[in-house]
Amino acid sequence: MLTLENVSVNYDAIEALTDISLTVSQGEVVTLIGANGAGKTTTLRTITGLLEPRNGRITYEGKEISGMATHRLVPMGIAMSPEGRGVFANLSVRENLDMGAYIRKDKKGISDDMERAFTLFPRLKEREKQKAGTLSGGEQQMLAMGRAMMSRPRLLLLDEPSLGLAPLLVHTIFEAIDNIRSEGTTILLVEQNANAALHHSDRAYVLETGRIVMEGDSKQLAADPRVKEAYLGE
Repeated sequence: MLTLENVSVNYDAIEALTDISLTVSQGEVVTLIGANGAGKTTTLRTITGLLEPRNGRITYEGKEISGMATHRLVPMGIAMSPEGRGVFANLSVRENLDMGAYIRKDKKGISDDMERAFTLFPRLKEREKQKAGTLSGGEQQMLAMGRAMMSRPRLLLLDEPSLGLAPLLVHTIFEAIDNIRSEGTTILLVEQNANAALHHSDRAYVLETGRIVMEGDSKQLAADPRVKEAYLGE
């Protein structure tokens, strides 16, 4: 579904990604793990056209999308829940969800998907008319994910969905990821909580200073002594 081939990205003179190659097949949850500054968010920003690769190719469903404008990717079936959530603070929860469906005209489908978001995150239903800026961090994360799902993406990119959340809310977020995947959405997950990410994904890539240093089945990587020592606190 998604393929990156030898993708490199620079921030001015600094090379942020070096020859990154990865694949995400339809129906999978694939995770990128690594320390702060490893290049995880840069990878997602490059996929979504917010950064342009210096070299390499990115293809989605057989079509090259390297450097394609972000607004062109959403109708193709790609959506992202960004790091930091990025909710529209002065709009209500319902209005934020409506913004996620801005490319759509099917009112019945939009209404159905709104209810789906409320089923996925019942807390949002309780705060439907509340301004997003007054929500807790966990509620804003739920809203960012629900908003991304309103475009009915086939590929959902999640950037640090559990960052800064209490353990109970982390469980809620990963439970939602499992539910979204079970409904057929493919997910590329960037996550610092390596333990949870490996537990809730099929395959994983380990990034260190802009390079992929390990890849494989998530369960196998979770059992690897190097991963345990560097990322799982064991």
